[in-house]
Amino acid sequence: MTEKSMSRKKIDATKIIALTFLVLVATSVVFDKLPLAILIAYFVVSLITFIAYARDKSAARDGQWRTKESTLQLLALCGGWPGAIIAQQSLRHKSQKLSFRIGLWCMIAINSAGFIWLMSPQGQAFLPRF
Repeated sequence: MTEKSMSRKKIDATKIIALTFLVLVATSVVFDKLPLAILIAYFVVSLITFIAYARDKSAARDGQWRTKESTLQLLALCGGWPGAIIAQQSLRHKSQKLSFRIGLWCMIAINSAGFIWLMSPQGQAFLPRF
């Protein structure tokens, strides 16, 4: 297997993780475990995050003002990590800097822990029901 095909499989795997998570959130909404607002929030924040990555990539190419890495990480923490992963792989932006990648996966872990808590009985009690 060539290095390029191994890299391609890695890219596909990370996109699959992001998309699978969004399907899991959607399934949770369908089965009335989560309110629709949670799914909408994940999609909206992911879209905003993707756009932030795209703008930062463009600014980097053009030598213009850049988005702070902490802002990109905060967006990921707030639920935009699926958009961050997809942008990182699709745009090939922020995919080489190890410290940024480690930070992103930490944000993913923290956000995912919050999601798991929302699915618990304590988290369910916390959620408003409409």
